[in-house]
Amino acid sequence: MEQLIDPVWLEENLDAPDLRILDCMVVFERVDGVLNVESGIERWRSGHIPGSAHVDLVSDLAKADTDLRFMMPSAAQVAAVMESVGVGDGTRVVLYDSDKNMWAARVWWMLRSLGFDDAGVLDGGLKNWTAEGRPVSTEPAPENPATTFTVRERPGHFVDKTTVLVAIDDANTQIVNALPEAAHNGSTLDYGRPGHIPGAVNVPAVALVDDDTHAYVGVDQLRQQAQSVLTSGAKKTITYCGGGISAASGAFALTLLGVENVAIYDASMGEWGYDETLPLTVPVGE
Repeated sequence: MEQLIDPVWLEENLDAPDLRILDCMVVFERVDGVLNVESGIERWRSGHIPGSAHVDLVSDLAKADTDLRFMMPSAAQVAAVMESVGVGDGTRVVLYDSDKNMWAARVWWMLRSLGFDDAGVLDGGLKNWTAEGRPVSTEPAPENPATTFTVRERPGHFVDKTTVLVAIDDANTQIVNALPEAAHNGSTLDYGRPGHIPGAVNVPAVALVDDDTHAYVGVDQLRQQAQSVLTSGAKKTITYCGGGISAASGAFALTLLGVENVAIYDASMGEWGYDETLPLTVPVGE
């Protein structure tokens, strides 16, 4: 299974019996200054790629016993959700959203951390799909045969603040902030305190995709955006953002470029920015 899925290929393979298509959309928007976060199920119902099912990253695919959003839940919880939509051994999965691939990349990373590699992200998601005139459906999710999702956990795909604290002084680890430049340099305040984790370089996830098509930019542009990572000589990379979502798009893009040993700081600035005991850097003069 290719990691980045061409919409032409998907349209040609919509009826493949082993293929599962998952809509990963989350509504994440500010309305009159108030952040609205909810499942994208209603958007899925209003129009989706034929044969797809919706998966809920707000509750079903998020840890429940924490105040932090979108935290990776237990392997058993992810496996149960996947089995409920027909994903398991012997199936292939295409993941998509309508928000620059970052939610789809998040689910892709979750599956990868559990040893499931037969998944790919639809390049450009629903926006590119509809812009190119491809079919859209309002039919219910298909009833797929029962399956077993076998977990093969890969430790280290998600890391905590203790690991990041050690990484700050580790020359073999590169920390990458996937938030926009304004958040990195401290000119915006979205997570308690301004600034970034000391030593982090800024590779904004929004720069990895085309604004109009939501498709990932070409390999050459990806390499240019990630140049600070590719030339660092680090043996390990840790990405972070506000809540581990944009960071997943960054981790996905680095994987496309062949970068190995990548991890996501799952709690990201949702934890780090509010913990006064954790260090932050605000660039001088910015």
